[in-house]
Amino acid sequence: MDVHHDKDTNLVTASFELPGLQKENVSIDVHDNVLTVSGETNTSSERNEDGYAIRERRFGKFTRSLSLPQGIKNEDIKASMNDGVLNITFPKSVPEAAPARIAIA
Repeated sequence: MDVHHDKDTNLVTASFELPGLQKENVSIDVHDNVLTVSGETNTSSERNEDGYAIRERRFGKFTRSLSLPQGIKNEDIKASMNDGVLNITFPKSVPEAAPARIAIA
């Protein structure tokens, strides 16, 4: 998982490399300000080579969790998947939660 913050747009992008997975095999959940990406791979292949039957199987589950800033709404989180790379973007802070400077009188 790679996480990048763009200060100009105030967006955080989390990228997950998931080779061989389709978006139907990946789940994104948010609970108590924790974003969880999980999925399952289940592939097998079979070929005949020089009189031998070669079978390869790959099975596995994964889960990654990421804490979200306070006040992030579910509709502020965007996800896209292209060529086995899942990108999730969300604002680093919401305008109401952004720090404000108070002048001393």
